[in-house]
Amino acid sequence: MHFELLHKDQHSKARNGKLHTDRGIIETPIFMPVGTAGTVKGVHQHELANDVKAQIILGNTYHLFLRPGMETMEAAGGLHQFIGWDKPMLTDSGGYQVYSLASSRKITDEGVKFQSHLDGSYHFFTPERAIQIQRSIGADIIMAFDECTPYPCDYNYAKKSLDITHQWLDRCILEMSNSQPKYGFDQALFPIVQGSVYKDLRMKSAEKVASCGAIGNAIGGLSVGEPEDELYEMTDLVCNILPADKPRYLMGVGTPANLLECIALGVDMFDCVMPSRNARHGLLFTWSGTLNIKNEKWANDFSPIEENSSLFSDRLYTKAYLRHLIKASEYLGAQVATLHNLNFYLELMQEARNQIQAGTFTAWKNALIPILKQRR
Repeated sequence: MHFELLHKDQHSKARNGKLHTDRGIIETPIFMPVGTAGTVKGVHQHELANDVKAQIILGNTYHLFLRPGMETMEAAGGLHQFIGWDKPMLTDSGGYQVYSLASSRKITDEGVKFQSHLDGSYHFFTPERAIQIQRSIGADIIMAFDECTPYPCDYNYAKKSLDITHQWLDRCILEMSNSQPKYGFDQALFPIVQGSVYKDLRMKSAEKVASCGAIGNAIGGLSVGEPEDELYEMTDLVCNILPADKPRYLMGVGTPANLLECIALGVDMFDCVMPSRNARHGLLFTWSGTLNIKNEKWANDFSPIEENSSLFSDRLYTKAYLRHLIKASEYLGAQVATLHNLNFYLELMQEARNQIQAGTFTAWKNALIPILKQRR
């Protein structure tokens, strides 16, 4: 696995590249649809691949560990075989769930004891166990086990958490070197920069991560409630330290405007549940802003959902029909809206790549962001 840097924007730190994996090439900047439990909710894998043209999707170690479990996963030959997906995949190590399960987990230097949200049973994740589970899942890119700190976060807690995350990183790297992929495809470990919104901690963590010489690096612990200006400040600070010849993955971000601003800061890879989750509630991201399809104004609007979209269903179905489906809680409504939002995010990334290649990214971004922030 290796990263090929192709183009750089003259007026920002935006870049276009290719991440080569055993299962295919990922063009960057890229957005990765989130398939937490082995599915992007409401969307067939063939729709992701052929209609939305997703190049890589995500799975989650915590959720897949609990259900269906690693015995089933290994019997299937890994997650790719289990779900019928032959393109690249990334797995989150479960560190974000450590953050989200604050009321039912205990963190020690050794690892995390947590209570299952399914049946209340207790489990213990160590960095080694997180790597072993991700070996069983078989994702092409796997994440180091870390703690995602909340916002706001006390400085002393953030510092202690960062020290543990760095210790866990060393153990993840050792476990990677002591183990092998299970299904014949190369796996790359991405370390994660933490440090909350404290500059000195972020710099310390970025320097630690950069020193590991990994194939790619991630930025975690952002988009957890902090103001946008702090998201951008921390991202900029970290991107200035992480190696320029390696892909940078900003975890859990964000809105279309967030993505474009962070591409300008040097980020290459993104994931977020926002497009799929918001779709199920009738919020559509479009080239003319965010559209709430539940609004009465769309009840008799028989124009296509997105007239110039590359997605067939966007051109086939009307706003009025999609509004009816969402209001009636029909499954098709959630499916059509999810396909639309994911397709929009992937189209946005494709156009960002085009603009970087043409040398017009910054002017295009600056003109588009105010439009994307509009509410309709």
